[in-house]
Amino acid sequence: MAAHAAARAAIVLHPGKVPLDRVRRAIEAAELSHGWLPSSWHETSAADAGRAAAQEALAGEPSVVIVAGGDGTVRTVGSVLAGSGTPMALLPFGTGNLLARNLGAPLADVDASVAIAFGGGSREIDVAVAELEDEAGERSSHAFLVMAGIGLDAAMAEQTSALAKRHVGWLAYVPPIARSITANRLFQLRYRVDGGAARTARAHTIIVGNCGTLTGGMLLLPGAVIDDGLLDVVMLRPKGRFGWARIGTRLTVQGVANRSVLGRRMLRVTPDLQALAYAQGRRFDVRFEIPHVVQLDGDVLGTVSRARITIRPADLRVATGVGG
Repeated sequence: MAAHAAARAAIVLHPGKVPLDRVRRAIEAAELSHGWLPSSWHETSAADAGRAAAQEALAGEPSVVIVAGGDGTVRTVGSVLAGSGTPMALLPFGTGNLLARNLGAPLADVDASVAIAFGGGSREIDVAVAELEDEAGERSSHAFLVMAGIGLDAAMAEQTSALAKRHVGWLAYVPPIARSITANRLFQLRYRVDGGAARTARAHTIIVGNCGTLTGGMLLLPGAVIDDGLLDVVMLRPKGRFGWARIGTRLTVQGVANRSVLGRRMLRVTPDLQALAYAQGRRFDVRFEIPHVVQLDGDVLGTVSRARITIRPADLRVATGVGG
């Protein structure tokens, strides 16, 4: 690859999750190999999940911003970079690493991830925006890249400690999942997709996604594409533990089938499971009879009574390592 005269990377990292010496060695080797200037380094903190670090990194006009951390750090940095034209590269060190999984990026290979960051190519992906209103009427707006969840998904994020996730990874989510399945409480909601009619429903969990694959290869949203300009919605409404078993089986089968062309064709003609209600559109409005906790890409945002989720097509560039 030809040297880039004034190219420079900026690294935003979560110091509690990243093996700094290992990452520094890989970055410095790539700088020498590609003829780039020394990178700038920006750490997140307990008081700031990465917004200030990302803004500081972007102010230096880097060729790429490399995010080293988990889904929460990626979401925060991505929200700053959205609309800037500066590509974001992923160096995953979280529990789920869902954006990396959905993009097919390396998950446990620092050198391969760094090579992609310095490779020069990029693609545009959509960014979702959640406008939230709490029970006091206070409103806030937050970008996310993977999924928003209310119900089981939010309970998982809220009830699982960072320490447990660090030591046992995805298994840390088992206790909150078990508690939620045992209780199987449904909540009342009223929703609208785009300009359609308002509808009333009862559900255990709602997921609004920009992409659809979960940890373990489970495919939750078969129709979700990260650059199609659409949101995908699924409402989980199982009847008892047997209903949960059927949902788990369906998500696993969908994940396996999605890996091949034939499997994807079969998915398109597979009968719907009544416990999974799907919808697709550019805007999803929802109101809850009783306020519920909402999470965005694993970050708990608190309790909300209303939400409007929209999509901003092709708003964020992500490094692909192809070209340049």
